Amino acid sequence: MKVITQEEIKAWLDQLVGERTVVAPCDMSGTLLFRPVKDCSQIVCSTGRTVMSAKEYLFPHTERLLHIERIGQDVRLVEMQPEDEILLFGLHPCDARGMQILDALFLEKPPQDSYYARRRNHMTLVGMACEEPGESCFCTTMGGSLDDPSGMDVMLSKTPGGFLAQAVTPKGKALLDAAGFPYTQSVHPAKKVHKPDIPPIEAWPEHFMDAYWRQISERCISCRICAYVCPTCRCFDVRDEAIPTEGDGEFERIRCWDSCNSVNYRRVAGGHNPRLAKTQRLRNRFYCKFYYFPHQYGPVTCTGCGRCVDACPVNVDITEVIQQVYQHTR
Repeated sequence: MKVITQEEIKAWLDQLVGERTVVAPCDMSGTLLFRPVKDCSQIVCSTGRTVMSAKEYLFPHTERLLHIERIGQDVRLVEMQPEDEILLFGLHPCDARGMQILDALFLEKPPQDSYYARRRNHMTLVGMACEEPGESCFCTTMGGSLDDPSGMDVMLSKTPGGFLAQAVTPKGKALLDAAGFPYTQSVHPAKKVHKPDIPPIEAWPEHFMDAYWRQISERCISCRICAYVCPTCRCFDVRDEAIPTEGDGEFERIRCWDSCNSVNYRRVAGGHNPRLAKTQRLRNRFYCKFYYFPHQYGPVTCTGCGRCVDACPVNVDITEVIQQVYQHTR
């Protein structure tokens, strides 16, 4: 099969930059992050993992939902629906799987989130297979693989001299056809898939009161960075804020990322907080991933990307938690 050279990929991306928003891994002062690019020279074509996932381009960390204007006795609402076409380049299998997990919540069960749905429909995913796992990656433990094309539109795999392309969806096929690139449509079996050594969903309830949760929560400082780097955490807060203008009649309704590890996350009117203790909040994070969400929507919400392992300043390691619970289920 013909190889697509790196020069051909660069010329293709430069053309696409003029047609739509292209988001790709960029070196931001030594930190690899997904960022919109103006030309392909900014793109880092590596199989290294970005510090943050691409979640923020599908589910932004701060999103304007409504513009609210008071005009006399009337109130005018303008919905701020996203319209940009985005091509997300260099996505790895763990992040594409993360988007499929978000789909299960925001798209596949009512009520569908119209803001998420609009971005999803306007997004094309061009993935890149990983050559080797990173030091903290454990996607194979979670049932994933380094070259899983699931959730992608196009999957690129590095090979001597360039890349091989796989058209995974009709959208991906149309994109490669327009570029005149050779590709295969066969979805090859994923490599290096291990049997997941994770506790089954039915095992979690009996460990709810284990002393282990108190022990591990002693490390946690409730900084919430684990949720922010995670490709599947999707808790949010919605609030109305005044827009500084000459008058006093304009507001915006915004949606912002939140985390179940936040001290005030479950506080209700009157000040009661049913998860006041740090132990309760940390336990909820893991039960949400391995019990609550799978029970309601299907998939386990950990992709094994390892970002939370790297980011946690006090070494609360999700792989340690999985191992601890799994050992008590055998």
